[in-house]
Amino acid sequence: MTTTVSANRKGDRRERELVNALDDAGFAVMRAPASGAATERELPDVLAGDGETFYAIEAKSSAGDPIYLTGEEVEALLFFAQNFGAKARIAVRFDREDWYFFHPGDLYTTDAGSYRVKKETALADGTDFPEFVGETEKVTLGEVAAGSGEAGGDGVDPEVKERREILEAVRDGHMPVEDALDVL
Repeated sequence: MTTTVSANRKGDRRERELVNALDDAGFAVMRAPASGAATERELPDVLAGDGETFYAIEAKSSAGDPIYLTGEEVEALLFFAQNFGAKARIAVRFDREDWYFFHPGDLYTTDAGSYRVKKETALADGTDFPEFVGETEKVTLGEVAAGSGEAGGDGVDPEVKERREILEAVRDGHMPVEDALDVL
């Protein structure tokens, strides 16, 4: 019982942390009362909007183990979001990491009908907090390379272009500094 109470307190603390971060980013935001425990209706953990986009968010955290959601949790989130006119999102946070966001349809579905997010998946494929709140936009190296060619990049030295791509890969965390030094 103590473990469950401790886990619930940590989950509540993480939800408040997410609410405060969204508030700091300029969103109107609120936590739902006990996510359905205080009412018979299934409610998302967090409602947030910036005047243009509205989100119904189910928030989950873990020390490092995969995060699981039941099929019922996801169905209730999708039902509420659709009826409320919001976008459904799953927010996950692993210890010593930031929040990452997923559309429920992008989550791995187990044979038992549950949904799972591994830490590696969150870091590789999730929408990070700055992108979620509109502070940054994810750009792939292919888009960067295509953009430099389309923007009059005909006169760009291929060696300079390659160096730029390597440095951007290091900046974005796709390549360790040591590997970049070896290539350069």
